[in-house]
Amino acid sequence: MPRTAANGIELHYESFGAASAPAILLIMGLGVQLTRWNIELCDLLVARGYRVIRFDNRDCGFSTHCDGMALPDIGAAMRGDLLTGLPYTLETMAADCIGLLDVLKIEQAHLVGASMGASIAHLIAARYPARTHSLTSIMSSSGNPMLPPPKAAAAMALFTPLPATRDRTTIVNDAVARYLPLASPGYPTSRDDLQTMFGQEYDRCFYPQGVARQLGALIANGDRRRLLKTITCPTVVLHGKDDPLIQLACGEDVANNIPNAEMREVEGMGHDFPVALSKIFADAIGAAAARSVR
Repeated sequence: MPRTAANGIELHYESFGAASAPAILLIMGLGVQLTRWNIELCDLLVARGYRVIRFDNRDCGFSTHCDGMALPDIGAAMRGDLLTGLPYTLETMAADCIGLLDVLKIEQAHLVGASMGASIAHLIAARYPARTHSLTSIMSSSGNPMLPPPKAAAAMALFTPLPATRDRTTIVNDAVARYLPLASPGYPTSRDDLQTMFGQEYDRCFYPQGVARQLGALIANGDRRRLLKTITCPTVVLHGKDDPLIQLACGEDVANNIPNAEMREVEGMGHDFPVALSKIFADAIGAAAARSVR
């Protein structure tokens, strides 16, 4: 599978569909590997005539791990202290994406970001408008500090330390337990399927240090509302009405700050990627892309 130099690191990526087709770049969220963009969604988009590229962000999966670089004090950041000395920022991760497009000789792409990946996509759309055909922002926030915080169970799922024992069985069971408070109540994934998914992710790459550095970059990015107002590409904001981690008001604030953005709310959707939602995701991506060619 391809791994290529981009922005001073190496990014692992996978490409589906004809190289000559309009490109969709899928940007994943905090600490999550490219495989969470399920193959059913990729196949739907290819069938609609697109080239689909999914990749591991830096510090995740098979892309470059920033071993030896400082880990941010997330606890201090949550208490309101400024994060300093970060090894990279979300702006760096946005530049990674542009570097990948450069290597693949893609002048413009339809950007699709989920959660932290949507924050990265916001930066690309604002900083690199000539490289952006359209934007689909999924389960995202503007960074507005006045927005509602995660619900208690969702916050615990994100911030509770990993278990001291880190063998495969323990980590997979812990991942399932963290997933369930975030899951889509209207589109449930069976526990067996979750065990399989998290087992495959553990086998592919278990690297928790990268999650802390990515989280530091996300927190330090702060309020993006002023930047969102500069985005000019066609935009669809997709958000679950039952998202307990990044609540619906956060997605609404993104849509309210991007000029002419279309807001799509999904009943029964939480903060996850069940296969049953693949068509809803594909429809939103397709709607943003279609507006870019009018």
